[in-house]
Amino acid sequence: MVTYDATTDSITVSVRPVYLDDQSDVLARKFVFAYFVHIENHGLSDVQLLRRHWVITDGAGAIQEVEGEGVIGQQPVIAPGEAHVYNSFCVLPTFAGTMEGTYLMQRESGERFRAQIPRFDLRAMAN
Repeated sequence: MVTYDATTDSITVSVRPVYLDDQSDVLARKFVFAYFVHIENHGLSDVQLLRRHWVITDGAGAIQEVEGEGVIGQQPVIAPGEAHVYNSFCVLPTFAGTMEGTYLMQRESGERFRAQIPRFDLRAMAN
C-alpha cells in the first residue's frame, strides 16, 4: 500500500488509503475507501488541529468539499515529537478518485497556519 506525505511548517501529514471491498457494492456504484492519517509535529512547540478541509474528486470529475471542526470529533493538541493518528472513510460513485486538503493548525503563540494534506489516489481493487 502506498503512503502519501506532505510537510508544512514542521507538520508532516501522511495518508495511506485502502479500498474496502467488503463494504463496497459495484452494482450500486458504491465504492468505499478507508484512509489512515498520521500527523506528526516536528516543531518546537505544541500545535492544535482546529479544522479540516477536504476536496474529494470522483472519477467523473465531480468535486465535493467537506469542512468542519477537528477530525473525528477531536481537536487534538500535538506536542513536539508526537503524532496524532486516526482513520476515516469516504464513499465514491466511481472506481477511482482523489482526496486532498488542509488542516487549520494553531501554535501555542496563537499563530494559525494551514498544513497541507497530500493529494492521494483512491482506486478500487488496488489493495
